[in-house]
Amino acid sequence: MGTRPEIIKMAPVIIQARKEGNIKAEILHTGQHRTLAEEMFKHFELTPDYDLAVMQENQSLFELTARITNGIGEVLEKNSDYDMIFVQGDTTSAFLGALCGFYKKIPVAHIEAGLRTKDKYSPFPEEINRRLVTPIASLHFAPTKRAAEMLLAEGIEEKYIKITGNTVIDALLQSVEKDYDLLPGVERILEMPGRLILVTTHRRENFGEPHRQIFQALLDISKKYEDVKILLPLHLNPNVRNEAKLILDDKPRILLTEPLSYRNFITAMKYSTIIMSDSGGVQEEAPSLHKPVLVLRDSTERPEGVETGALKIVGTCRKTIVEETSRLLDDAEAYKIMAEAPNPYGDGKSSQRIVEEACKYLRGLN
Repeated sequence: MGTRPEIIKMAPVIIQARKEGNIKAEILHTGQHRTLAEEMFKHFELTPDYDLAVMQENQSLFELTARITNGIGEVLEKNSDYDMIFVQGDTTSAFLGALCGFYKKIPVAHIEAGLRTKDKYSPFPEEINRRLVTPIASLHFAPTKRAAEMLLAEGIEEKYIKITGNTVIDALLQSVEKDYDLLPGVERILEMPGRLILVTTHRRENFGEPHRQIFQALLDISKKYEDVKILLPLHLNPNVRNEAKLILDDKPRILLTEPLSYRNFITAMKYSTIIMSDSGGVQEEAPSLHKPVLVLRDSTERPEGVETGALKIVGTCRKTIVEETSRLLDDAEAYKIMAEAPNPYGDGKSSQRIVEEACKYLRGLN
């Protein structure tokens, strides 16, 4: 694993595996998200067994790929007794973890398998990453029936596909009921009167003009609604930060913060009225908290949430974002429909199912 979302989604599986007693679960952290990852390991009381520390400022995908591949390869060359490698989702770390496992002929289990947009450049490079993991993996843990059907359509044998739900719900439900100390800025905006819009955006395909459109839309909304406050935690990537600060810095009722801890972010979601995001994890988490999500992308690999009504794809057009946000702010019935839509992504027991099925596979019971 290498990113904050991977840690959130893998942590419940690692914790569950270690409860079994006869499983030695080791953690290899590539360091794809250095600062964000440290907080997540602390939250879940986990420590990586290996830390590749691959991240360098402004490195290309070519450089990142080379560093991760060499790092994982060195670990696997020194330790050849692994029975299975788990990878999660669609990151560069996940794809290369699977590839290195294949090179060593170690079975690979893919958590969150079967998600597709069918557009190889959206999200980029994640869509291709996850497609390439599929033919390598021996076990495919699909979060939903639709994801499982996608794998079947691609020729994966049914007996190797397990519908488990998404582990992000396990992590959320284990954390959401707790009270956490908030950053002063976050606490201040939560205590301000008015309706809160929580915004996250970081995807590569939104760099440049799409981000400018998103941030201009937020400025328009803040001017249109004096009772609306906006919280935008800034991703560490300068492509995101610089554009956001240029347009939104020091604007009334708009707070730009450093990336929030998982604890602070959960709290912000709980108190928000609307969430806007291009994050996959947020699309899965927010329906459990009954928060409407406006998806800042042109497509999503999580169509189940769109079908239930919990998510709405609005893209990155300034005008569309303002219109769809206004609809939810002005129309109580439209808001209620989205807020009360069922969550299709899990019941909090996904990690238990994953560990059980992995053990069955390794015992030859699959």
